[in-house]
Amino acid sequence: MRHEDITRLTLAKGSVRTLRQPEELPLLRDHLLRLDPESRHDRFHGFMEDGFIERYAAKCANDGTIIIAYIEDGVVRGAAELHPPDQSPDSLPEIAFSVEASVRRQGVGSILFKRLIAEARSKGYHSLRITTGAQNHAMRALAAKFGAHLTFRQGESTGSIDLKQQLPSPFAGLAIATPTDAARAMINLNRAYWRLYFKLYGLGRTAPRHADGAAKRA
Repeated sequence: MRHEDITRLTLAKGSVRTLRQPEELPLLRDHLLRLDPESRHDRFHGFMEDGFIERYAAKCANDGTIIIAYIEDGVVRGAAELHPPDQSPDSLPEIAFSVEASVRRQGVGSILFKRLIAEARSKGYHSLRITTGAQNHAMRALAAKFGAHLTFRQGESTGSIDLKQQLPSPFAGLAIATPTDAARAMINLNRAYWRLYFKLYGLGRTAPRHADGAAKRA
């Protein structure tokens, strides 16, 4: 694995998990209220008022929306939302993303996107809908990276992601890495390499023990 790949994987120093407990759900509200004006405009298609955002977050907490959060020091700095299909006029689950300025350009958007797609697959969804502001170039680029085909209409970019055509990469787990996850993934990758090496050179049943030791030293 190239040095720049490892660096990109370990830029994000927080953790990613789904907000499940009722007392955690206000963390999404607080995150959305911290967004700068431009990010608010892009995320909510022009709606900027605190009251609107508070009502939106409360609705997400009660309508079955899955919230995957990027957390640093107990504070949500980025969020991916997977909304139930019955909330959409075309019965497609809709997704949305937000990342605070302080943690941008660290791979947080990609981390959240990959985790959300995995969650959608686990629920048996075959397609996702994404809508973003026409001027939200970062989100448009991120969506295109994951296979979204966007069209422009009335100041918005709308598109869908076909999960049936999104085959998981064998290295997909590395892409959601925080530093601990990245280190664990590298050990597993090294262990697999050394197992193959010892097998080729005829060490047979001693290969697993040697491989574990070599992987940890690598």
